[in-house]
Amino acid sequence: MRDAQAAFRALQRSGTAEPVADTDLDTLLRLLQRAFGTLGVHGAALYTFTTGDQVLELVTVIGLPLEFVTPWERVGVTTPAPVTDAVRRADLVWVGGEDEMVRRYPRIAMTVPYPFSLAALPLTADGTTYGSIFLTWPAARAPLLSPVERERLWSLAGRLASVLRRASRAGTPVHAGAHPLGVLPDGGAVGSEEALTAMVARLPEGMCGLDLGGCLTYVTPGAADLLGVPARRLLGAQPWTVLPWLRDPVYEDRYRAALISREPTSFVALRPPDHWLSFHLYPDGTGLTVRINEAEVTQGDQDPLPRVEPAQAPVEPTRTGVLYHLLHLASALTEAAGVQDVVDLVADQIVPAFGGDGVAILTTEGGRLRTVGHRGYAPGVVESFDNTPLTAPTPGARALRTGAPSFFESRAELERLYPSRFELRDGMSAWAYLPLVASGRLVGTCVLAYAEPHVFAFDERAILTSLGGLIAQALDRARLYDTKMELAQGLQESLLPHALPLLPGLETAARYLPSTEGLEVGGDFYDLIRTDRDTATAVIGDVEGHNVAAAALMGQIRTAVHAYARAGAQPDAVLVQINRLMADLDSTLLASAACLRVDLARREALLANAGHPPPLLRTPDGKVTTVDLPGGAGMVLGVDPGAQYGTVRVPLPPGTVLAMYTDGLVDRPGVDMTAAQAALADRLARFDDGPLDDQADPFMSQTLPAEERTDDVALLLLRSTPR
Repeated sequence: MRDAQAAFRALQRSGTAEPVADTDLDTLLRLLQRAFGTLGVHGAALYTFTTGDQVLELVTVIGLPLEFVTPWERVGVTTPAPVTDAVRRADLVWVGGEDEMVRRYPRIAMTVPYPFSLAALPLTADGTTYGSIFLTWPAARAPLLSPVERERLWSLAGRLASVLRRASRAGTPVHAGAHPLGVLPDGGAVGSEEALTAMVARLPEGMCGLDLGGCLTYVTPGAADLLGVPARRLLGAQPWTVLPWLRDPVYEDRYRAALISREPTSFVALRPPDHWLSFHLYPDGTGLTVRINEAEVTQGDQDPLPRVEPAQAPVEPTRTGVLYHLLHLASALTEAAGVQDVVDLVADQIVPAFGGDGVAILTTEGGRLRTVGHRGYAPGVVESFDNTPLTAPTPGARALRTGAPSFFESRAELERLYPSRFELRDGMSAWAYLPLVASGRLVGTCVLAYAEPHVFAFDERAILTSLGGLIAQALDRARLYDTKMELAQGLQESLLPHALPLLPGLETAARYLPSTEGLEVGGDFYDLIRTDRDTATAVIGDVEGHNVAAAALMGQIRTAVHAYARAGAQPDAVLVQINRLMADLDSTLLASAACLRVDLARREALLANAGHPPPLLRTPDGKVTTVDLPGGAGMVLGVDPGAQYGTVRVPLPPGTVLAMYTDGLVDRPGVDMTAAQAALADRLARFDDGPLDDQADPFMSQTLPAEERTDDVALLLLRSTPR
C-alpha cells in the first residue's frame, strides 16, 4: 500500500499519471472517471475484499488527496463508516452534508471537518459482494439524491461489480497494493503553454498551481519573489515542507478544506520578518490555483482574512493529515467500555488502519506479564508468553519496564536483539511494541504484529507512539469499568432469586436483563415464595433508578415481601405493608409492584397492583387479555403512606399462562406503549404447550439491543398445569 502511494505521488509530481497495464483496473478507473461527468462528483474511491470478507482495502482514489482516505486505507467491516455500512446493509448509504456527517459518523466528521456530501454503495454481483465504493460531491450540491441519481449510482455499482466478478473468476482479482493509487480526472488545457505562461507572468500578483497531492506544479516569477524562494526549489514540493513559516497545520488545513469542499478559501500568513502575504485558493477537479498578494496588516486593523501568528517553526512539519488520523483513532477509543471492548476495537479498527495482521495487549500482574486479549495469532501462541517475568529479556517486558516503544522491521532484527524471544515462533515478521502509559503509570504493552517485514515510517512511528497513550487511557478506564461491573453484577445476582421453587401444578420461567446505562444494577425484581403445599406468592416490581440506592431498596422490599407472604398476608396487605415500610425508611425513591397469591387447590389467583404494568393472561383456548383491576392500578409505592390497594380474582384452569413484566419490556423511545403491549400480547397468544423456559427468550425479543437498553427488564411467567 505505501509503495503504491509513493509511486502515485511520484507520478503526480511529474504530471504523468500513466494508466496501468491491468485491463480490469483500466475498466474500473474509466467507469469511476465517467461518474465525474454523469453524476457531478468530485471524488471517488474503490475498495475490495482482498483477505476474506472482514477487511475492505483501498484500491484507488480519484479526485481527492490520498491523505483524505489515510485513516480508511484498510477498514474492518464492523467499523462504523459509509463504505462498511453499505456492505453490511447491502444498500446505498447517503450522507447529505456536514451536519448529517457529524450526526451519523462523528469520527469521520472529526477527521475530515469540511462540508461535502457522500454516497457509498456495495459492489455485489450474483449474490457475492466484492467490495464497496464511495463518491463525494462539493458542498454546494443539493442535500438530497434524486431518483435519477440513485438509479445512476446503482447502475455504476452494478457495472463495477461485474468487472470485479470477471476478474475474480479469471483468477486475477483486483486488489490493493498491486497498482498505483489514484488518478486524476481529465482536465485539458486550451491554448499554448507558452502563451499562457507569458500571460500569467504579466500579472502583478503571484500565481502558482498545486496538484491533488499538494505539490507545486507551476510557480510564476512573481510568486517566487513573494515567497522568497527560487521557483526551482518550489516545483514538485509541498509548500509547507519547503517554507518553514507555512508549516503551521492551519495553512495545510486551508488547502484540504478548499480541495474537499470545492469552495474558494483564503488566509494570511507572515513571511519573516515582517512580510504579510495573502493567499487565495481556487480549487477544481485537478488541484488548486493559488493567488498571492502583499497584505497590509497593522496593529488594530480588522483583518479581512483569517491569520495565525506562527510559532517557532519545528524541525519537522506537523502534518494535518497525521493530526486528523490520530483524532479519528482517538475518537474510536472513547467508545470502548470494558477491556474486551478495547481489544476488539484495536483489532477491528486500529490494526487494519496500519496494515497489521495481529495484536496482543499485555498487562502486568504480580511482577509477570498477563495477556488480556489478542487477535490474529494461532491458538496457544500468545498464551505461551503469559507469566513471563518482567525481568525477562523480551521486548514486551522491556516496554513495560522502561516505557520506551520499540519497532522491529524484520524477524532478523528482532532475533539479533532478543534471541530467546524465538524459542517459540509466533508466525510474524515485524512488530511494534507500544508501552501503555496512563497518568504516569505503565499499565501494559500493545504489540502490533505484521505477517511480512514492514518499514515503520516517521509519521507512522509518531502516530503509533501517541496511540499507545490513548490505548493506555482506554485500557485503564476499561479495567476500572470491568471491576465496577463485576461488583454490580455480583450485587444484582445476590438480590435476585437464584432459582424459583418447584410447586406441583405450577410451571415457571423468569428472565432479567440489566440496563446498560450507568452502573448496570437496578431496581427491577421478581420472586416466587412458596407458602404451603397449595399456595405461593408471586411478585414483580420496579424501583426507580439504576444505581446502588435503587438496588438496596429493592433488596429491602424483596426481603419484606418474603416476610409478609410467609406470614399469610394477602396481596393487597403485602403492598400496604411495603408502602408503609418505604415511608419508615424515608426513601426518596418510588416503586411499582404487582403481587399475586396463587391458590393451586382452587385454581385461582388474587392480584393486587401498585402502579405496575398489568399482567397478561392467556387462557387455554389461546385468547390473551390484560388483567386490569376495577378502577385501574393503585398508586405507586412511596407516595402516600396511607394508600390502600384493591384486588381482583383471576381463574387459573390448567393451561393458563400469566405473564408479569416490568415496563422496560414495552417502554421504548418512539414506540407507542399501547402498540408495544399489543405486540407483547400477540407473542403470548402464539405460545404452545412446550416448556415455558423455551418460550421466554422469544417473548423477550422486543427488548432493545444491549447497547441501547436504558432500563432494566424483568419477566415472570406462570403456567397452571395438571397436578
